[in-house]
Amino acid sequence: MLEGDGAKTRDGLNARAIQRLIAEKSQAGIPFFLALGLHKPHLPWTAPQRCFDLYPEGSITVPTEPALEGIPAIALQTELSGFAQPDSRAGAIRAYYACVSFIDHELGLVLDELDRRNLTRSTLVVFFSDHGFHLGDHGGLWAKLSAFDAATRVPFLLAGPGVPAGHAVSTPVELLDVYPTLVDLAGFAAPRGLEGKSLRYSLTQPNASGQAFSLVYHYDVAGNRDVAGRTVIGPQWRYTEWDGGQAGRELYWRPEDPNEYRNRIADPRLTDSLRTAE
Repeated sequence: MLEGDGAKTRDGLNARAIQRLIAEKSQAGIPFFLALGLHKPHLPWTAPQRCFDLYPEGSITVPTEPALEGIPAIALQTELSGFAQPDSRAGAIRAYYACVSFIDHELGLVLDELDRRNLTRSTLVVFFSDHGFHLGDHGGLWAKLSAFDAATRVPFLLAGPGVPAGHAVSTPVELLDVYPTLVDLAGFAAPRGLEGKSLRYSLTQPNASGQAFSLVYHYDVAGNRDVAGRTVIGPQWRYTEWDGGQAGRELYWRPEDPNEYRNRIADPRLTDSLRTAE
């Protein structure tokens, strides 16, 4: 746990620097673009005492997990594979939650500054993370660098002019879409050659179809080499192949298995979905 309120940490200093810049830009009356990077909840999981107090010891219930079915060994790695497990999974989850709450507070300081300057309604705000995080699931995976939903799915929230309030979009999208979306909503023409696309249409049509792609590398011990894992997620399924399918293939039917424990690559009932994914 951290002593004090966290204001002197890297994240605390960053949030307060953005606060000051918002005030300066507002007073100058000029348009601005600002980006705030927050480190937590990356390791180490340290946060002020008040954040841990939100999750009293003994209050965390460790999720009950189904058995893994048909998942290739190459898929069951993260960047912390091979390292010692936490002494307590519940304690680790508690510390992770405390760090998330700490970041929530620091971000709130920035959003409050927009309110004070009467800029909330005229400012586009996007919040996202660079990756998800395993918390001991799938037989003991921790951290990132997997092709499962826990690592590849991230928070992605938009608010401001041109963004319908209260809409949840189920369509899979990519972080490559952040820049073209902001450019579009700000009223500018996107530069040529962008790989991402504007999500303006998805914001008004929350059930539009779409797919999202991710790439990760795992280490093949037997072959002494890195192996590429390419994964694509659709509205109802995820398909992953390792080393072009030579080291393993996975297909998950997410309506029944949202956390991806049962590989149904050989299920004949999902042939059409597999054909779409490939």
